[in-house]
Amino acid sequence: MRSIIRATAVAILAALPLIDAITPEGMLAAPRRGVAQANPSADFAIYTNTNYSFQDQEETTVWQQVNFRSGEFSTWSTDSNITEVVFVGPTNTSILYINSTNEAGDGGISLYSADANRLSNAKLVASLSAPFSGLKAVATKSGDIHFLLYTLAYPNGTAYNEDLAETPPSSARIYTDIYVRHWDTYLTPQRNAVFGGILRRGNGTYSLVGELTNYVTGKCNATCAESPVQPFGSSGDYDISPDGSQVVFLTKNIDLPLANFTSSQIYWVTFSGSANDSIPINPIGAIPGVEGASSSPTFSKDGSKVAYFQMNGIYYESDRNIIYVANADPNNLNVKSVAGDWDRSPDVLAWSNDGSVLYVAAPDLGRGRIFPVPIGAEFDYKPSNITNEGVPAGMQVLANGDILVSDSKIWSSRDIYTVKPDGSATNVYFQANLVDAELAGLGPQDVSEFYFSSNSTETALQSWIVYPANFSADQTYPLAFLVHGGPQGGFYNSWSTRWNYKVWADQCYVVIAPNPTASSGWGQNLTDAVAGHWGDYPYWDLVYAWDYVHENLRYVDTSRGISAGASFGGYMNNWFQGHEMGRRFKALVSHDGVTNTLADYATEELWFINHDQGGIFTSPNETSTYYRWNPILFYENWATPHFVVHNDLDYRLPVSEGIMLFNMLQVKGVSSKFLNFPDEGHWVLDMENSRVWHEEIFKWINFYSGRSEIDSLGSLQSLLSADGDSARVQVVVIGRITVKGDTEFERDEAFMVVSRKKSQEDLDRYNEDRLTAIIIIKRLVELDIAEAKKPS
Repeated sequence: MRSIIRATAVAILAALPLIDAITPEGMLAAPRRGVAQANPSADFAIYTNTNYSFQDQEETTVWQQVNFRSGEFSTWSTDSNITEVVFVGPTNTSILYINSTNEAGDGGISLYSADANRLSNAKLVASLSAPFSGLKAVATKSGDIHFLLYTLAYPNGTAYNEDLAETPPSSARIYTDIYVRHWDTYLTPQRNAVFGGILRRGNGTYSLVGELTNYVTGKCNATCAESPVQPFGSSGDYDISPDGSQVVFLTKNIDLPLANFTSSQIYWVTFSGSANDSIPINPIGAIPGVEGASSSPTFSKDGSKVAYFQMNGIYYESDRNIIYVANADPNNLNVKSVAGDWDRSPDVLAWSNDGSVLYVAAPDLGRGRIFPVPIGAEFDYKPSNITNEGVPAGMQVLANGDILVSDSKIWSSRDIYTVKPDGSATNVYFQANLVDAELAGLGPQDVSEFYFSSNSTETALQSWIVYPANFSADQTYPLAFLVHGGPQGGFYNSWSTRWNYKVWADQCYVVIAPNPTASSGWGQNLTDAVAGHWGDYPYWDLVYAWDYVHENLRYVDTSRGISAGASFGGYMNNWFQGHEMGRRFKALVSHDGVTNTLADYATEELWFINHDQGGIFTSPNETSTYYRWNPILFYENWATPHFVVHNDLDYRLPVSEGIMLFNMLQVKGVSSKFLNFPDEGHWVLDMENSRVWHEEIFKWINFYSGRSEIDSLGSLQSLLSADGDSARVQVVVIGRITVKGDTEFERDEAFMVVSRKKSQEDLDRYNEDRLTAIIIIKRLVELDIAEAKKPS
């Protein structure tokens, strides 16, 4: 009998449906498209299209093509070994591409030249014995191709290949400097380096000439140069001039400890030079007060200038990016800021064809907008945007001067369009929500926004509203209140496969996604103000956002709301737990958040915590922000059911933070659950893991918000797990029941008490009926309430 009932319980739980709209599985399986890359004459563009099959548990990537003249789309290549393509060579359809394998099968890659219209005739031009990536290539006057790639390199400058490396007899790691690990990886002696090579043209093909040149390894002082900078560096950290004669790359400042400072410099070197020949364009002291992180070094189309971004603050990773332009001449760099007082922080740039304008993308009022900025713009110049909605993933200036944009929006995972330099006209080629079945019906009608006031700032604060499928303003929906990470950053009008507002909304919630103090795109003052104020400024902003929703949006049922967030958003939900805001929600979700700020030095980027906590960690006292904003100080107030996610490979916020939170919740008797992925870091990236992440969290919040009657706490399994018939009553943490007097109860607080003896007969009788099973459980509580006057 018991085994039958257990099987029934499992079947009931497995059959619990998610709200039918855009589901986690649909969102994760939907095509993920790369940035569109146009050929030189702008006849067509190609991009990757990656799909995941949950049935086959495998990912498939193909290349697609859009014809700009006809607007038609087609499959360009089904060869998943083609990982990167560059248009370079004698014709407008000549390409060089990376194949992810080589003839030796030793973990290296190969380079092929081809005509984009005749891939079957591709020719092998180089086989490289390391996993190089980040291909950039240009044709020289002689017809040769100069190219750049990067990979990890040994301290002696040779390329590192894990497949060929010797395995040491001991796994010991020994460090004498901080920066032991970063994000999800322990640092090793191998560092990224940019390599250059020459493909000599002859007899209708190309051949590799000599060895590759390492431009980076060997520049050392307090630390050694690395480019791209791990873990997020890419080919955007370096560039090659259009004539192939010059190289620029950025590296963290080699004169400063890696973990303590954000400072990075851009180096210039001739293509024929080496690491020893490289010269810094922007060393500390070249421009007074400009000492922070640099990014996006990019040559102008004629190779005469280099544009880049740099921050002022040497400890601050979220300082304002300022545009700089330098001459590509080490004897006359003449570095100048462009629109230096512009109160936005651009992060993507592209040169106009004539070199007179930079097109930059910057967070702006919850969007990522594109702005043209003349390179001679004065200090007080205020750029005007030429795009509005969406956040660009990439942009390319075409031969006719138009800008090709690949962006995403809350309702579309990829839009591809061109815009005129003055923004006067756009030509839309692709919109994912009009093509992908998984996104069918999504559109701007699913989204709106509001502005509200707070007591922490004079800046009007913004929040997104995202509506569920078949939304009606005449109905009410529970609140899903999301808190963004960072804390510097924001919720933008963009698609995400990690925190997708529409997927949350289509669990039948109204999603509220506020941008409080710390958010980017409303002026640097708002971003900066969070430093030293983690527990008050953004907290009160979020309180005021909730108040606005409660008082003005009659279709939002705040009495059934939940709150969720990751990273700083996880910290804020932990902070909510100990404060009045936590009592406004039926459940909280914290993903990889801080639980104990006194343990902040377990992180890796000390510059971040030093800046945001107002200084280095010293003996904590009540005046220290490390002490003042510590969630565990308010442990006595913890009461709201809390779902905790923390992953083993998160070295920014170690997994002990999540385990500590879960342990404390459990000991206090607060309904809680812990989800852990041993193979994930700060984010959950694996498709199967992401599906579990979504499903488990949604079952949890749907139960506590009243969207479903059973969550995934293993309630029925727990009910049937006791051995022997002597157990009269079993306490199961599947819901919250308040005992009132002798017979009354509510599904609002504490625990559910169930009689196992009574449940066996009834659940066996109705073992295929989920709704009846729920009614039985409720009835059993009523019958046993006299025996269990309070939760035990």
